[in-house]
Amino acid sequence: MHHDHEPLAETPPVELQRQQSERLQRAWEPAKGWRYWSEVNNSVVGQWYTALTIFFLAYGGVLAALMRIQLAIPNNKFMTAETYNQVFTVHGSVMMFLFAIPIFEAFSIMFLPQMLGARDLPFPRLSAYGFWAFLMGGMTLCLSLLFNAAPSGGWFMYPPLTSKYEPGIGADMWLLGFSFIEVAAIAASVELIVGILKSRPPGMRIHLIPLYCWYVLVAGAMVLFAFPPLILGSMLLEIERALNWPFFDPTRGGDPLLWQHLFWLFGHPEVYIIFLPSVALVAMIVPTFARTPIVGYSWIVLSAIGTGFLSFGLWVHHMFTTGLPGITLALFSAASQAIAIPTGVQIFCFIATMLVGRVVNSLPMMFVFGALATFVIGGLTGVMVAVASFDFQAHDTYFIVAHLHSVLIGGSIFPFVGATYYFYPLVNGKKLSERLGRIVFWLMFIGFNVTFMPMHLTGLRGMPRRVYTYSEGLGFETLNLISTVGAAILVTGFAVFFWDLFRSKDHEPLSERNPWGAGTLEWLQEMPGKPWGVRSIPEIDSRYPLWDQANIVRDVDEGRFFMPDAEEGKREMLITSIIDAKPVQCLRIPGPSYIAFWAALFTGGVFIFPTFKLYWPAAVCAVIATGLILRWLWEGSAMIPEKDHKYIGHGVDVPLYVSGSDSVGWWAMLITMLAVITAFVSLLFGYLFYWTLDRNFPPPGMPGPGWFWPTLGTALLLGAWALTNLVRKWNSQDRAGQVYGGLGVSCLLAIAGGAAMIAGPYLNSMDPTQHVYAATIWLLAIWTAMHAGLGLIMNAYCIARRAAGRMTAKYDIEIHNVGLFWHFVAITAVATEIVLVLFPILK
Repeated sequence: MHHDHEPLAETPPVELQRQQSERLQRAWEPAKGWRYWSEVNNSVVGQWYTALTIFFLAYGGVLAALMRIQLAIPNNKFMTAETYNQVFTVHGSVMMFLFAIPIFEAFSIMFLPQMLGARDLPFPRLSAYGFWAFLMGGMTLCLSLLFNAAPSGGWFMYPPLTSKYEPGIGADMWLLGFSFIEVAAIAASVELIVGILKSRPPGMRIHLIPLYCWYVLVAGAMVLFAFPPLILGSMLLEIERALNWPFFDPTRGGDPLLWQHLFWLFGHPEVYIIFLPSVALVAMIVPTFARTPIVGYSWIVLSAIGTGFLSFGLWVHHMFTTGLPGITLALFSAASQAIAIPTGVQIFCFIATMLVGRVVNSLPMMFVFGALATFVIGGLTGVMVAVASFDFQAHDTYFIVAHLHSVLIGGSIFPFVGATYYFYPLVNGKKLSERLGRIVFWLMFIGFNVTFMPMHLTGLRGMPRRVYTYSEGLGFETLNLISTVGAAILVTGFAVFFWDLFRSKDHEPLSERNPWGAGTLEWLQEMPGKPWGVRSIPEIDSRYPLWDQANIVRDVDEGRFFMPDAEEGKREMLITSIIDAKPVQCLRIPGPSYIAFWAALFTGGVFIFPTFKLYWPAAVCAVIATGLILRWLWEGSAMIPEKDHKYIGHGVDVPLYVSGSDSVGWWAMLITMLAVITAFVSLLFGYLFYWTLDRNFPPPGMPGPGWFWPTLGTALLLGAWALTNLVRKWNSQDRAGQVYGGLGVSCLLAIAGGAAMIAGPYLNSMDPTQHVYAATIWLLAIWTAMHAGLGLIMNAYCIARRAAGRMTAKYDIEIHNVGLFWHFVAITAVATEIVLVLFPILK
């Protein structure tokens, strides 16, 4: 039975409070000088992340302004067609991949621990790794435009335009650079999901977490299932460009429509990955200024989950004009309209909250009203284009441009700017300017409407999107000039916002604590904040503890709750159970280190060098990156503590080391492998796409991989899986000989199993450049063999940890996590066996 712990009744002695604060300060002290860039603390990395996404927002905005200058008058020579193609491709890519999605991850890394009353997130080096990966991938794309090497096939990269008709390295920059960024996004999602599930304060049961956390959970899960299809599609397209494997070449059995399916399996959920965290910001702002708890908490949570679920059933919404059957159009048209229902529920809950409470006139609420109005306009035009017959007319016109920007600016930019004014005191303890903020709002709101409202008419008059100029006399001139004037107003609004954000504030007074009178935990922070986050970790009894729990600020500050000290001088955080938030572990997390930077740098080499056909340097980078990540794990995770338990206050002792499903590492492995298996399912989807649409897939007379080698490979890998999981049992019994023997034999089985998978297509002389069937078989075999190779590395790592005394019968995180990984390898091997052997027989 859960027991709620009350704060200490007596104030701890002042001297004890001082000593505790000093020890916390020493443990969490940020690195100084050049070592500042080795920092991994969430507040620091989150600030880097947010600043970088704002830079990319400004960069993408400049490109948009250049496009509007080009389109202001007919037959304009401001840009050539090729330059315009590069500019609009990079603009769309930057805004989607380098701002709209990363800004939610950046905000969350910075503020989520405070919302949860936590000291940090469970994998601080992973956050830093994700940031450096994001920086390298993003700057690669942005700089490509300066060297005339940018992609020019649109942010959607449709083949054959980007396979046959874009011979330079621009498309490769996009495909490889963004794959790197997508890996960083998945890493951030793993961090955020595990953080919300396992880092909550005691008492914050799952139904008490802030709405922001629910939205981040849903969006994080969507990233795990939406990004892998795009990563897989990017891999297929890059392989076609680099190795001539014909995944999208119809003359050799490929089909360019497969790219559209894979891209929009990502692309439509992406809209809601952007929208849901932005609504989460609104859900934090509205109750604060309505001075009342949110109305319909459970309805909002269910609607957010429903929106995320339905978004994966809408991807064909973008493919209505590709010649699909009528029944398909009807089903996806209905689904596209149905998603308006959960979206509407959320908006009506916000309106109800404002009606129930007493709304305070404030700058953040102005942006909330602007966001809701703008997004509703975009949503209504979305319902219009969800009707297939209307979409046939509006498709690829400026009506779609207007709809897209109404959704994204209303659903992302306005909430982001409003939240920046709301949360800024948590960054450096000072408020932004109220006067400048109101100027920013009106410039942005007027500029947006003057820019994009006329585009609806421009599109309905027939102006196609993605054209660099147009002729006189078509009825587009006045509307385009108005849009360009509006863009100038919008750019001015952003310029004032950036000035307000980055101007010196040295002479301005500190903000009062909790300046908005909010009820959630992030406003416990002192002004300016301390590097440790919260002085002690509180017991939570409600959704708005600062409103409902008397004296909670005093009790936290005086160390009356959990973990008020850092006796051993280490960075520590409290890990709790997923549902009831009961304390289960005191987790020690690593401090500043450059290893995340170097690991990201060499991982970047794996993606960037192949852009220039430099495959050996890429292979060397892969080896170095693997070694760095293994060293990172060796030094910074699963360390055996000097004692088994730690007293955290209130009569509670928790272990310093846990394994299995109690461990944050186990959950990180599970979540990561869900993303990996989704990419594999996307590959199977590609095979089934060819298999169902083409009667000659596999082509008559073309050799297949046979049944022997795939079956042998699967059997060997299943043996490695079974043996690895037996080793987990033997390790718990401290049978060292059987542990070493079992892991050694499983390594041999992994090598043999992977080799057998490759032997199937290799020994049967399947040429992957001849037909898409051979290419797909080769890719399935290589995919399975690579995962066997990863399993081999993990098993060898366990051998080394055991030999070094870092993995024992009692301290066994590694073998639990590796055993979990092998479950997914077994699933992959069996699925590959079915596809390689059974499906050709069925055909």
